[in-house]
Amino acid sequence: VQLQASGGGLVQTGGSLRLSCAASGRTFSTDVMGMGWFRQAPGKEREFVAGVAWYSGTTYYADSVKGRFTISRDNAKNTVYLQMNSLKPEDTAVYYCAVKTKMGVVRSTSAYDYWGQGTQVTVSA
Repeated sequence: VQLQASGGGLVQTGGSLRLSCAASGRTFSTDVMGMGWFRQAPGKEREFVAGVAWYSGTTYYADSVKGRFTISRDNAKNTVYLQMNSLKPEDTAVYYCAVKTKMGVVRSTSAYDYWGQGTQVTVSA
């Protein structure tokens, strides 16, 4: 499974960005149970942002982004999106998408098996 994330950039406080993550690979459709977005700011650990169960569509969010970010997926395109609104400087980080192949835990990095290369999001004050 390969993941290609895109859509990052520089935005002012209060602005919006939409991240995309396209998955490919012959085993993706049979193995995927969920996808998620994580982020990592300089000097900090990678943290969970949002996740989606691939077949049910159930979504999960970190408290810090709830009400501002929306995760969605397009099963036909093997793509997951993260719509980010009302961005704050503390949202600045490299954002990573990931795929999990097992049911259960969604908020831990250890639950995910495949990772994209990351896309930089910078929110200016």
